[in-house]
Amino acid sequence: MKKNEDTALLCNEYTMDTFARQATIVRGRGSRVWDQKNNQYLDFTSGISVHNAGHCHPKIVDAIKSQAETLAHCSNLFYTPKNGLLAQRLSSMGLGGKVFFSNSGAEANETMVKMARLYGNKDGRYEIICMKGSFHGRTLGMISATGQSKVQTGFDPLLPGFRFADFNDLESVKALVNDHTVAIMLEAVQGEGGINPATPEFMQGVRNLCNEKGLLMLCDEIQCGLGRTGKMFGFDHYGVKPDACTLGKSIGGGLPMGVLLATPECSGIFTPGSHGTTMGGNPLACASALAFLDVYAEERLADHSEKYGELFKQGLQKFVEDYDEVLEIRGIGLMLGLVMKGSAQDVVDELRAGGLLALTAGEHVVRLLPPLNITDSDLEEGIEMIGDTFDIMFGEDADEE
Repeated sequence: MKKNEDTALLCNEYTMDTFARQATIVRGRGSRVWDQKNNQYLDFTSGISVHNAGHCHPKIVDAIKSQAETLAHCSNLFYTPKNGLLAQRLSSMGLGGKVFFSNSGAEANETMVKMARLYGNKDGRYEIICMKGSFHGRTLGMISATGQSKVQTGFDPLLPGFRFADFNDLESVKALVNDHTVAIMLEAVQGEGGINPATPEFMQGVRNLCNEKGLLMLCDEIQCGLGRTGKMFGFDHYGVKPDACTLGKSIGGGLPMGVLLATPECSGIFTPGSHGTTMGGNPLACASALAFLDVYAEERLADHSEKYGELFKQGLQKFVEDYDEVLEIRGIGLMLGLVMKGSAQDVVDELRAGGLLALTAGEHVVRLLPPLNITDSDLEEGIEMIGDTFDIMFGEDADEE
């Protein structure tokens, strides 16, 4: 039995059937990964926006190796140096208050919701207004807060306390505010919901509404944060500051990590015993995160994302002009979506067959998330591969094949 087949058979036989896996990836470097047959792919998924600094960045690898030889874990019953340093760094570049470390973005969002409920508890306020088309994680609490029925089906009863407004429709948000409302939760750019950026009027309107009604503004920055859109946070594009926000995916430098960041005013809502975690903020993950933030600053990843995002858009625009099946480009920075007339999954499958990895974001959107430090040559090659794929699928000779 071939090694590649063996790995797939083992996973299919012994892991639960929750992922539609397509290939066996064994190593990565920068913008590229290789499978067990040594086939090379350009990776425009970045591990679903985890590897913002690319695969196996040397500085991150060195930091993980060094920390693994020193102290990987000792629980949050004790102080550890990397934990404090990372908290200080995130506070200074974020909302200026304190942080809470967890193991994933979903857990960070759970923590943010718990914080909001605790904040409103004394006044009987617990409802959080979320957005249709949003995605906040796969826990029971976070599918209850997600505005997509496809992730909720079969898990009834969902948790109460979440109401859903139309994204980019401020009046629909205002209509849901009542005496039980404590917060409004949203993404600056909806990722899983189809690469939908918020409008400036909407983000600013939500901030003003929260100020007027005494509500917390909560931003999920798990996919659109840390330079993905060309700025540190997605909400930075709109001139607003939330009361709390969450990070995940790329913050761990490839290791599992989630973070809740709060303003000073919200940093005292939790008290000892009101929340906790065993593994969150362990020294190994914190060392990796600190190394990623060093790379982020030294390589100016946000500026790179802004510049190369515009170049990428320009390269993709010709496909909108040349093919009726490609309807539009959406997104900011290197968080882009190609809106298709037909199936996005068919396009993703054909791209993979040609050597480029991409994602879907709903039925009709091809999601493109290259590493933020992608090179000129890799970006150009990726655009050429997308063009070749569209020519195969939609070109003049496509119907004849």
